[in-house]
Parts: sequence; C-alpha cells; structure tokens
Amino acid sequence: MTAWEERIAAFSGTTELLGLLADPADPQAAAEAERLFWMTLASGWFTAFADADFPDFVPAVSTHLHCVGTNPDYNYGTATIDGAGSYLLTGERGEGLFLLMDIAAGGLGVMDKPGPSLGLLDFDRLTLDADGRFSLLLSAEKPADWSGDWHHLDPSARSLSLRQASYDWGSGREARIAIERIDKAHHPRRRSASDIAERLTALAAYPKRLSGMALGFIAAQRAKGLWNRLEHDDWAGQGGVQGQHYYQGLFRLEPGKVLLLETELPDHVRYWNVQLSDMLWNSVDWMNHQSSLNGGQARIDSDGRFRAVIALEDPGVPNWLDPGGNGEGAIMLRWTEASSGPQPSLRLIDLVDLRAQLPADTPAVSPDVREGQLRARRRGVQMRRRW
Repeated sequence: MTAWEERIAAFSGTTELLGLLADPADPQAAAEAERLFWMTLASGWFTAFADADFPDFVPAVSTHLHCVGTNPDYNYGTATIDGAGSYLLTGERGEGLFLLMDIAAGGLGVMDKPGPSLGLLDFDRLTLDADGRFSLLLSAEKPADWSGDWHHLDPSARSLSLRQASYDWGSGREARIAIERIDKAHHPRRRSASDIAERLTALAAYPKRLSGMALGFIAAQRAKGLWNRLEHDDWAGQGGVQGQHYYQGLFRLEPGKVLLLETELPDHVRYWNVQLSDMLWNSVDWMNHQSSLNGGQARIDSDGRFRAVIALEDPGVPNWLDPGGNGEGAIMLRWTEASSGPQPSLRLIDLVDLRAQLPADTPAVSPDVREGQLRARRRGVQMRRRW
C-alpha cells in the first residue's frame, strides 16, 4: 500500500465513529456525521504545518468550521510554540470585551498531544500605550535589558490559544496580534519530504481524533440522560477558560411544546452566554439563526432574571433560541469571572401556555422586527475578523 493509500485509509477509518451516533442507521445522521468528518479535516489544515520557529495565530474554528461547540462570541486563534524558545507578541488590544491567552502543554492542533493549561494571561493586565498597543515577551528568564511586559514560559509549553470576546458583534476595533520567535535567527526553510509526509499522515488521522471528541462528548451526555436538564462542569484542563462555570446538557422538543430556560444572574460577571449545538456538537449556524445570546444581546426581565425560549418556530419573544431545525441538540451556558455560578433550569411547556409563564411585561416581537434583528446579526458576524 502506498503512503497515499494509507492516508486515505486512515481518513476512511473515521467512519468507525458512526457507532457513537444514537442511530447509526439514520441516513440523515450519517450524512451529517460525514459532513463533520470533512469539516474536521479542513479545520486540521490550519495547524498541520504549524512551525514553532515561525508561529502564527490561525483560526482553526470559525463560522464555517464550527465543530466542538465553537463559541459565537469568540474570535479564536492558536499558535504552536516551543517552551524552550523566546517569543515576542506585539499588537493592539482592540475594543472587545476581553482578550485572553491560554498557555498550554498541548492542544487540539494536528501535531499536538493533549496537555494541561500552564496559565491564563489577560491582556488587560498588560501595559498599553495611548493607542492600546502592547509588547509582551514570553521566555524562560526575563532578559536584564527587557523593560516591557514579560511572562514566564514553562519549558513544556507547546501552544498558545487566544479568545477575543465581543458582546456587540462587528462594532469597534478587533485585536491585532503578531508573534515571532526571537531567540533564533530568521532562516525560512523548505520542508523536507519526510516532514511533509509525517504531517499529512497526521492530518489524515485528525478527523477521527477531533470528530471522535465531538461525538464522544454528545454520546456521554446521552448516556447521562441529560435531556432537558443541565450539569455543571469547569472544563479544567480540557480547553475551557480558567475561572468559568459551564452548564451543559441536551434539549429535546416535542410537537406543540417549547423549552423554557430560566436563571438568576450573578451579582458580578465579566461575560456570559448561552448557545445551542446540534447532536454532533456543531454550533448551530449563529450567523443566520438566533441560536445564541450573550450578556449584551439578551433581554433581562423586570424581576432581574434571564429567560429564553428554545423553539423550532419563532415564539415572538425577545430571547428566542433558534435550534436551526434541530428537534434535539446540545445547550451550553457560561459564566466567566462571576461572583457565583447560578444553576439554570429547563422546563418543557405547552406553546399555548408560554405567555402565562413569562413576566406580564415581556414584549412581543413581530416577524418584521425579527427579520431586522436577524439581518443586523448577520451583518455583525461578517464584520468581525473570522480568518
């Protein structure tokens, strides 16, 4: 068997994951799973040829590569590094809600192995000039002649992951960041045939790894029986943001019924959102559906609580969560840097009783108003830097 045939066989082996589906014989589910396999292959290309000597923050997830529960409010970037090196990051903080960077001993890149977080860096703690520009050095030791911001780099570090959050999509300046390795002379090189072969072989196997993570997560949620209820998780060491409460579960709608989500809000919280995904853990298309809401988009009721309605058809309320035609799917809510982590509730109720379950002053949203909101949402998503 040639190397090409071996790689094709490795990619084809991803079909073994179909057994993780609730019903592997369902042609719709199988087709969507195959779509996931190709999506994760495309996602893998962004990191397959990453080079720790010539790092670059690349967007391995986006509006189109929306697997493993991509957060609609984040712009993501990931860069491969060598913990033995020294790296200079320069750029502009931007006007987003926050800009965080996780330094980790591993990651989700094609050539990465899983590894724990080594620390979270908040760019708001850096020294910014009058134009919001920063200069940050990552290295094992701080040079004697370095007067700018410095952060210790653990020798086991292998990846940097950026999360830039925004409540008001498309408004304000996005962050701009450049990264360069400065402990080695800049000598670009042509990749050897063996290096190319090694990386292509890893890329061919990547869909089984990343798709397996997604399908395995949903299968575990099903096994726990988390239908229309939520469990708490902090995702510590699994790619989650440090100091964040996650509530996750599965939703299942029935004819003539809607799902009412209700929660108190923390007294203080830096960021929060709620979002829907399908049964393969792909985030529902948030550019064309109101499938997510954040602390800036959501309407808070007069009693200080947040209520949202998951429904296949528009129920005419402000906080509609549109599952994009999926009668079943996943739901996740995050509280970031919050004074508490309130537990949300989910209740399946008759559509005809919805208004009686909401505060009397909940406004009605007409089809024309919703159309305008969705068009504004679509424009906002496209105005953001996505790749």
